Amino acid sequence: MEKTIERLIYANRWLLTPIYLGMSFALMALAIKFFQELYHFIPAILSMEENQLILKLLTFIDLTLVGSLTIIVMFSGHDNFVSRLDIAEGTEKLSWLGTHDDSSLKMKVASFIVAVSSIHLLKVFMNVEQIVNDKLTWYVLIHITFMLCAFLMGYLEKLKQ
Repeated sequence: MEKTIERLIYANRWLLTPIYLGMSFALMALAIKFFQELYHFIPAILSMEENQLILKLLTFIDLTLVGSLTIIVMFSGHDNFVSRLDIAEGTEKLSWLGTHDDSSLKMKVASFIVAVSSIHLLKVFMNVEQIVNDKLTWYVLIHITFMLCAFLMGYLEKLKQ
Protein backbone atom coordinates (compact mmCIF):
# COMPACT_ATOMS: atom_id res chain seq x y z
CA MET A 1 0.00 0.00 0.00
CA GLU A 2 2.81 2.42 0.94
CA LYS A 3 4.69 1.82 -2.32
CA THR A 4 1.52 2.38 -4.35
CA ILE A 5 0.88 5.70 -2.61
CA GLU A 6 4.52 6.78 -3.10
CA ARG A 7 4.37 5.90 -6.81
CA LEU A 8 1.11 7.82 -7.16
CA ILE A 9 2.55 10.86 -5.42
CA TYR A 10 5.69 10.66 -7.56
CA ALA A 11 3.62 10.35 -10.75
CA ASN A 12 1.76 13.55 -9.85
CA ARG A 13 4.79 15.55 -10.97
CA TRP A 14 3.44 15.08 -14.50
CA LEU A 15 0.57 17.40 -13.58
CA LEU A 16 3.08 20.22 -14.04
CA THR A 17 3.51 19.40 -17.74
CA PRO A 18 0.33 21.22 -18.90
CA ILE A 19 1.43 24.22 -16.85
CA TYR A 20 4.81 24.33 -18.59
CA LEU A 21 3.04 23.87 -21.91
CA GLY A 22 0.78 26.77 -20.98
CA MET A 23 3.88 28.88 -20.45
CA SER A 24 4.76 28.33 -24.10
CA PHE A 25 1.37 29.87 -25.00
CA ALA A 26 2.20 32.79 -22.71
CA LEU A 27 5.51 33.12 -24.56
CA MET A 28 3.63 33.24 -27.87
CA ALA A 29 1.40 36.00 -26.47
CA LEU A 30 4.52 37.90 -25.44
CA ALA A 31 6.00 37.50 -28.94
CA ILE A 32 2.77 38.80 -30.48
CA LYS A 33 2.87 41.83 -28.17
CA PHE A 34 6.55 42.40 -29.03
CA PHE A 35 5.85 42.44 -32.77
CA GLN A 36 2.75 44.58 -32.28
CA GLU A 37 4.92 47.15 -30.48
CA LEU A 38 7.56 46.86 -33.23
CA TYR A 39 4.89 47.37 -35.91
CA HIS A 40 3.85 50.67 -34.28
CA PHE A 41 7.44 51.65 -33.55
CA ILE A 42 9.03 51.37 -37.01
CA PRO A 43 6.91 53.99 -38.85
CA ALA A 44 7.39 56.49 -36.01
CA ILE A 45 11.18 56.22 -35.68
CA LEU A 46 12.02 59.32 -37.73
CA SER A 47 9.49 61.57 -35.97
CA MET A 48 10.17 60.25 -32.49
CA GLU A 49 11.98 62.32 -29.88
CA GLU A 50 15.08 60.82 -28.30
CA ASN A 51 13.37 60.23 -24.93
CA GLN A 52 10.46 58.44 -26.61
CA LEU A 53 12.92 56.29 -28.59
CA ILE A 54 14.73 55.29 -25.40
CA LEU A 55 11.43 54.52 -23.64
CA LYS A 56 10.32 52.32 -26.53
CA LEU A 57 13.67 50.49 -26.58
CA LEU A 58 13.33 49.90 -22.84
CA THR A 59 9.91 48.38 -23.52
CA PHE A 60 11.51 45.97 -26.02
CA ILE A 61 14.21 45.08 -23.49
CA ASP A 62 11.51 44.53 -20.87
CA LEU A 63 9.57 42.17 -23.13
CA THR A 64 12.76 40.32 -24.06
CA LEU A 65 13.74 39.84 -20.41
CA VAL A 66 10.30 38.48 -19.54
CA GLY A 67 10.47 36.12 -22.55
CA SER A 68 13.92 34.90 -21.51
CA LEU A 69 12.73 34.31 -17.97
CA THR A 70 9.74 32.38 -19.28
CA ILE A 71 12.07 30.08 -21.25
CA ILE A 72 14.35 29.55 -18.27
CA VAL A 73 11.46 28.73 -15.92
CA MET A 74 9.75 26.51 -18.49
CA PHE A 75 12.81 24.43 -19.38
CA SER A 76 14.47 24.33 -15.97
CA GLY A 77 11.21 23.68 -14.17
CA HIS A 78 10.35 20.76 -16.43
CA ASP A 79 13.91 19.46 -16.25
CA ASN A 80 14.00 19.70 -12.42
CA PHE A 81 10.51 18.68 -11.41
CA VAL A 82 8.99 16.54 -14.16
CA SER A 83 11.51 14.80 -16.38
CA ARG A 84 14.91 15.38 -17.93
CA LEU A 85 14.60 16.76 -21.43
CA ASP A 86 15.65 14.15 -23.99
CA ILE A 87 17.56 16.14 -26.56
CA ALA A 88 18.81 14.14 -29.51
CA GLU A 89 22.54 13.77 -29.95
CA GLY A 90 23.86 16.34 -32.43
CA THR A 91 21.02 18.75 -31.63
CA GLU A 92 22.03 22.13 -30.27
CA LYS A 93 21.65 22.14 -26.49
CA LEU A 94 21.36 25.28 -24.40
CA SER A 95 24.52 25.55 -22.29
CA TRP A 96 22.61 26.37 -19.09
CA LEU A 97 20.12 23.51 -19.41
CA GLY A 98 20.38 21.17 -16.44
CA THR A 99 22.40 23.66 -14.39
CA HIS A 100 19.52 25.43 -12.57
CA ASP A 101 18.13 23.80 -9.46
CA ASP A 102 15.09 25.20 -7.67
CA SER A 103 17.25 27.59 -5.59
CA SER A 104 19.06 29.08 -8.57
CA LEU A 105 15.75 29.26 -10.43
CA LYS A 106 14.26 31.33 -7.59
CA MET A 107 17.30 33.62 -7.68
CA LYS A 108 16.95 34.05 -11.44
CA VAL A 109 13.29 35.00 -11.03
CA ALA A 110 14.15 37.47 -8.24
CA SER A 111 16.94 39.08 -10.27
CA PHE A 112 14.72 39.32 -13.35
CA ILE A 113 12.01 41.01 -11.26
CA VAL A 114 14.56 43.54 -10.04
CA ALA A 115 15.79 44.10 -13.62
CA VAL A 116 12.26 44.61 -14.96
CA SER A 117 11.44 46.87 -12.03
CA SER A 118 14.63 48.87 -12.73
CA ILE A 119 13.62 49.35 -16.35
CA HIS A 120 10.13 50.42 -15.31
CA LEU A 121 11.58 52.85 -12.76
CA LEU A 122 13.89 54.30 -15.43
CA LYS A 123 10.85 54.82 -17.68
CA VAL A 124 9.13 56.63 -14.81
CA PHE A 125 12.18 58.82 -14.20
CA MET A 126 12.34 59.76 -17.87
CA ASN A 127 8.78 61.10 -17.54
CA VAL A 128 9.23 62.39 -13.99
CA GLU A 129 7.57 65.74 -14.74
CA GLN A 130 4.31 63.92 -15.51
CA ILE A 131 4.32 61.78 -12.33
CA VAL A 132 2.73 62.85 -9.05
CA ASN A 133 5.25 62.84 -6.18
CA ASP A 134 3.23 60.31 -4.15
CA LYS A 135 3.28 57.85 -7.03
CA LEU A 136 7.00 58.39 -7.57
CA THR A 137 7.65 57.61 -3.92
CA TRP A 138 5.63 54.39 -4.20
CA TYR A 139 7.50 53.34 -7.36
CA VAL A 140 10.84 53.78 -5.59
CA LEU A 141 9.67 52.02 -2.42
CA ILE A 142 8.33 49.07 -4.38
CA HIS A 143 11.59 48.82 -6.34
CA ILE A 144 13.64 48.95 -3.12
CA THR A 145 11.40 46.22 -1.69
CA PHE A 146 12.09 44.01 -4.73
CA MET A 147 15.83 44.64 -4.37
CA LEU A 148 15.82 43.86 -0.64
CA CYS A 149 13.83 40.67 -1.20
CA ALA A 150 16.25 39.50 -3.90
CA PHE A 151 19.21 40.36 -1.68
CA LEU A 152 17.73 38.52 1.32
CA MET A 153 16.92 35.48 -0.82
CA GLY A 154 20.52 35.40 -2.04
CA TYR A 155 21.83 35.83 1.47
CA LEU A 156 19.65 33.00 2.81
CA GLU A 157 20.76 30.73 -0.04
CA LYS A 158 24.38 31.50 0.83
CA LEU A 159 23.71 30.59 4.47
CA LYS A 160 22.23 27.23 3.39
CA GLN A 161 25.45 26.24 1.65
